[in-house]
Amino acid sequence: MRMLAEFFPEFTQKLDEIDQLYAEKRMIDEKTYQFICFALSIKARSKPCVIKHFKGALEAGATVKELSYIFALVMREAAGADDCWTHDVLGEWEKIVAGNIDCCCKK
Repeated sequence: MRMLAEFFPEFTQKLDEIDQLYAEKRMIDEKTYQFICFALSIKARSKPCVIKHFKGALEAGATVKELSYIFALVMREAAGADDCWTHDVLGEWEKIVAGNIDCCCKK
């Protein structure tokens, strides 16, 4: 965001406006909001956001134990999704091994 703030400040201003709109229209409590943001931050692999929402959840009354549960839940759901997706992709592995399915990659 630092680069965007410097070279495209209009964009970052709009993001700030969206954040403000979310805050004004929020239909869930702060702790739930922080849990969701924490989970999404883990999945997005955003270190600053993970820290921000970890702290935000604590400030909203969450415990480290609850956050550990959210962390484990994200890891489990990601593993399950990765497993299902990979099985779908490799479902015809015999044809891949036989050379009958091309990856469509440019060589």
